[in-house]
Amino acid sequence: MRAAALELAAEADREVVALCKDALNTALFEPIPVGPAVDSEPQVSREDLACMIDHTNLRPTAVRADIERLVDEAVSHGFAAVCVNPVWVPLARKLLDAAATEVRLCTVVGFPLGADLAPVKADEARRMRDEGADEIDMVINLGALKGRDYHEFVTDARSVAEASKGCVTKAIIEACFLEDAEKVKACIILDSLGYDFVKTSTGFGKHGATEHDVRLMRIATRPSVSVKAAGGIRSFEDALLMVKAGASRIGTSAGVEIVRGS
Repeated sequence: MRAAALELAAEADREVVALCKDALNTALFEPIPVGPAVDSEPQVSREDLACMIDHTNLRPTAVRADIERLVDEAVSHGFAAVCVNPVWVPLARKLLDAAATEVRLCTVVGFPLGADLAPVKADEARRMRDEGADEIDMVINLGALKGRDYHEFVTDARSVAEASKGCVTKAIIEACFLEDAEKVKACIILDSLGYDFVKTSTGFGKHGATEHDVRLMRIATRPSVSVKAAGGIRSFEDALLMVKAGASRIGTSAGVEIVRGS
């Protein structure tokens, strides 16, 4: 897998190399640890996994009671964060503050297509930060990446990163629509722009996280960049597979079922 990823990265377009030479060199030549083989004995308990979960409700039909329940479950189980649509950020912030909890507040920008104008995405990120979001999950400009318009891709991603100062930033690459070489290029560029995480999926694409994509994204980024697996993760076994592949955060609406084993 590593050899294949390096071969793909070596074939990256000249524009990518010029845009992020330092990150590319680091990604190619520094050893990057990944999780143990999937068939090894489990090393992560349900309790350990809880603090890696972004407990998520991004359904367009969510109502106030759903968000209240989401926050209550996250606090009760010690999840890493709750992830909600922007319209619910003020309520979720109020509920989390009232609970005096360490659970963080995550929201999404340019979701789920990533096809907004860069200034619009930046304004949304800035507004969400000001409304109290701790973490911003941004959908990349997929068309710019696939069209090899790297200037536009970088402009878009950088504008959101700069508008999100003070927040943890996660870039959703929506891997189900990308070839492996495109996934590697996206990760290298996002690494060079200072994103804290690269994330597999929105959960609204053709499919969600796969072990292959998580491993590839882990290999293509420096150790300082984390990988979030999201989409289709419904069981403890699903989540454990992603952690072993290199994910350190799990985005799922099934957090309670995962940690309870139901």
